[in-house]
Amino acid sequence: MTESDPLRDLTTPALILDEARMHRNIARMNARIAALGVALRPHLKTAKSVDVARLQLAGAGGRGTVSTLKEAEVMAAEGVRDLIYAVGVTPQKLARVAQLRAAGCDLTVVLDSLAQACAVIAASREGPCPIPALIEIDSDGHRSGLRPDDPALVAIGRQLHAEGLLRGIMTHAGESYRVVGADALAAFAEQERAAATAAAEALREAGLACGVVSVGSTPTAHAARDLSGVTEVRAGVYVFFDLVMAGLGVCTLDDIALSVLTTVIGHQKDRGWTLVDAGWMALSSDRGTAQQATDQGYGLVCDLDGRPLADLIVISANQEHGIIAPRPGAKTQGPDLPVGARLRILPNHACNTAAQHDAYAVITADGASPMAFWPRFRGW
Repeated sequence: MTESDPLRDLTTPALILDEARMHRNIARMNARIAALGVALRPHLKTAKSVDVARLQLAGAGGRGTVSTLKEAEVMAAEGVRDLIYAVGVTPQKLARVAQLRAAGCDLTVVLDSLAQACAVIAASREGPCPIPALIEIDSDGHRSGLRPDDPALVAIGRQLHAEGLLRGIMTHAGESYRVVGADALAAFAEQERAAATAAAEALREAGLACGVVSVGSTPTAHAARDLSGVTEVRAGVYVFFDLVMAGLGVCTLDDIALSVLTTVIGHQKDRGWTLVDAGWMALSSDRGTAQQATDQGYGLVCDLDGRPLADLIVISANQEHGIIAPRPGAKTQGPDLPVGARLRILPNHACNTAAQHDAYAVITADGASPMAFWPRFRGW
């Protein structure tokens, strides 16, 4: 970086997006899913940005996944017409879903109970248009969903099918975040595929429609070796990557497109601490690498060019203060970082860190254009 580089003039803390790395990450996922012969349905919750979503959706046929109705409303206003709201729907939200569908957005909801199905059926009968649904499948005990052999799966399917509302099934292999390495992740991807296709077959054997078989997580999307019987893959954090993904072996540190720019504000030399102006309000309090082989604290410290500084992490974070020091057991004392020095912190979890900020300061892909600023949106 030169002295005139715009990173030196930004007010800190600031959320930095490396556009070239992001483009590379998007291209990698697009190529991987295309090679497996299925459709990609990018999850837009990580970025919560119209600018980023346009790039993700360009190679995915305009199909998207959202985690909030606010995301759906923003994307629909931008012309996105094919969305899955991938969080179990509540009756109180169905009026907003119906409004989006009436306005031309083909929004599909997700459910895993008869109570939800009955609410969707009632809203479809009473509202301006039908509301299609996917039944959520539990493929790994991670969170919600029905096991593929649960009798409730077919019972719910029959109720939806009778109203013409059953689109298929979906699952999310969230426990894949707990395994490391290509072979272990590939086994998890196969477990996810097998559960999804078993559930789809159970519905079909009962004479019910199951056109959509949707799976997804960034680790399994990159590790899957066979997606027979699957129609689409959902993934989100791949667009930026983060330290958790690097710890799983899904990406390298050089793939991480997101960082937080921070400034040194002081020292506690007797403790070996350097204080910066990025605390948990800028970094988040996520400690997703704490159970991994390498604990990255609250983030890995890099120089202004984004090069990691050996074994230097944010060991503690208060609201507006971050404490930087060598990781426990490190043999280095760390570099001399004077007050006013600029650093970049790689995040543990890109979704959480991005959520702390209102906009991305974008290092443009060509390396020559002025820095861009892309707004983020919030809310539910």
